[in-house]
Amino acid sequence: MKRTGPAVLVVAAVIGVVVGYGTDQLLSASGHPTFTPMVSLPVVLVALGAIVLVLAIPIRRAIRGSTKAPINPFRAVRIAMLAKASSLVGAGIGGAGIGLLLFVLSRPTEHDGGVVTVLVATGACGAVLIVAALIAEHLCTIRKDDDDPDASAADGGSA
Repeated sequence: MKRTGPAVLVVAAVIGVVVGYGTDQLLSASGHPTFTPMVSLPVVLVALGAIVLVLAIPIRRAIRGSTKAPINPFRAVRIAMLAKASSLVGAGIGGAGIGLLLFVLSRPTEHDGGVVTVLVATGACGAVLIVAALIAEHLCTIRKDDDDPDASAADGGSA
């Protein structure tokens, strides 16, 4: 499995910005109120990041030999894939929050402080989720076996 690269995260964030801005643009053009995420969304993003990290720590301990428990490669792969998916979700939702914020700030009307705060928090917590997921993905990295001719250094050696 290849590790998550910055290009994929940038593309997901850009798609999120376009979808967020476009959604508010379409809602506003059709006479509907603009979309504002719930206050709990940033909390959920941070909680997801914490959960992914907590799940990755036992894998890291097993890799380093801190515990006597053997490494379950299937569990390591599942957690690494969860971390990869979480980083993409963080980029997409964080980008959508930034897109919504750009739309709100581009309007010549007075801005509601609560809405702006929620949108800034959504973008920031999306970035927190990206960082936590990338750390968790790194924690699930199993070093390459010397006797495995098919493993290459280019794939990052993730589980």
